[in-house]
Amino acid sequence: MKARVLLLSLAALCTACAGPAGLAGRSTAAPGCPATARELPVEALYGSWQARFDGLPGTATVVLGKHPEYVGVRGTITRAAAAPSASPSVAQLAGDVDDEGELAIDESLDGRSISGVWSGTLQPDSCGREFKGTWRNAADETTHPFTLKKTERTAVK
Repeated sequence: MKARVLLLSLAALCTACAGPAGLAGRSTAAPGCPATARELPVEALYGSWQARFDGLPGTATVVLGKHPEYVGVRGTITRAAAAPSASPSVAQLAGDVDDEGELAIDESLDGRSISGVWSGTLQPDSCGREFKGTWRNAADETTHPFTLKKTERTAVK
């Protein structure tokens, strides 16, 4: 009986130590996969992505490529039309991975002023294929959590 109580106490102690606080700082990235966006080569951001925004209908298509002026990305986001008779909206995107390891993207509907701002974190178990963060609509300052998932295979270096 004492052995069983000791074993249960030891199991409870191990569980408490391995809980969320016990796992802090440990990477959940698969071997060979980046744990943070700082470890991700910029080329891994190139290609097609699917964006979903909490509280907003549908999905959007994001296409990113090499930025011609700095180490970063430039591309477009295409959102479905709000009404069947309307055209989809297309906005320009430009950004990079900032010093804190966040994906930072500015969005512009007219090519001159910022209409949205993205800030996202690479999901460590995604092998460079998923970011989650917050998108801010510059027109009304509302924010929406977003998920950005790669839709085509790209080798991660």
